[in-house]
Amino acid sequence: MPGRLDFGGNGRRRIEDASALVVGLGGLGSQAAVYLTAAGVGKIGVVDYDSVQLSNLQRQVYYNVGDLGRPKADVLAERLAELNPLVEVRTYNLRLTSGNALEIIGEYDVVVDGSDNYPTRYLISDACTLLGKPYIYGSIYRYYGQVTIFQPPAGPCYRCLYPRPPPPGVMPSCADGGVMGPLPGLVGSLQACEALKMILGIGRPLVGRLLLLDLSGTVFGELSIAKDANCPACGSNPTIRDLQDYEAFCGSAADGVWEVTPEELADMLARGERVMLVDVREEFEREICRIDGSVSIPLSRLWDEIGRLAGAGKIILYCHRGYQSRMAAQMLREIGFGMVWSLKGGIEGWAEAVDPSIPRY
Repeated sequence: MPGRLDFGGNGRRRIEDASALVVGLGGLGSQAAVYLTAAGVGKIGVVDYDSVQLSNLQRQVYYNVGDLGRPKADVLAERLAELNPLVEVRTYNLRLTSGNALEIIGEYDVVVDGSDNYPTRYLISDACTLLGKPYIYGSIYRYYGQVTIFQPPAGPCYRCLYPRPPPPGVMPSCADGGVMGPLPGLVGSLQACEALKMILGIGRPLVGRLLLLDLSGTVFGELSIAKDANCPACGSNPTIRDLQDYEAFCGSAADGVWEVTPEELADMLARGERVMLVDVREEFEREICRIDGSVSIPLSRLWDEIGRLAGAGKIILYCHRGYQSRMAAQMLREIGFGMVWSLKGGIEGWAEAVDPSIPRY
């Protein structure tokens, strides 16, 4: 194949003998699968139970209007076969579940996660931990992306980064929250690159390192992820020995897990606790009203100014009514900030319960 990168005879054989499973065939998974196929990975499994929708095409460029209504797994398998007929492509038109994950994942060397929901991420992580498989993780939101490799015991698992799921409804999907079209292509390409590095045993894979992308400012950063010695999946004394009901696990998160009430915040401040109170609203909203002692880091600039949060004690975020601050708190939790909460009800709730002198808007 002219123009391909020469990894030498042993490297080429390792790629041809390798296998990769891609779960979720949206913008991330479809991109990763294409590059792994082009590289000549011998066997590729593609898992998705969804069909092609018109709203997908803005960011899932391997589908077109002629594919609308067809299963994504079938459409992508056809594209991959056209791209490289030497690759064995296995199609799974199904939802990955606790009942089939160990059997399916067990057939592959690496797993690339292109999913967009928490139950599937926990499921993949636990299955890969139990089977000793590298888990190539990627996620996207608006302009922001993340990539890492979870690989116990060499590095942490997904639960080390994200011990508990967020309350239902905190994090919107790509369809609800929006995403810059090229972002999933970039993140999916990085996932394919990390998978190839793991297969070949070359370079410095992102094990224990979380790569952060912010396309709004074209900024790339990195955070270290430590193993959690008390992790129930990969810690010193793991308690997770089998897969569980992940829909129930993620659905059981209480609405208050990531929030503090206005009364609780008032008590913290009265006791003199070390609290960094962060206003994530835009500046024009802050000019109308604010909570005394808070600092301004609008959600639109959070990624650029994330360094201001380093070394803080408890971080309490607030917005107008609490939705944006919950979303921001979850984003920070996911990248390793462990002591972050959202003010329940936002500044409206604070005005109602604590300080009625604050004007409403």
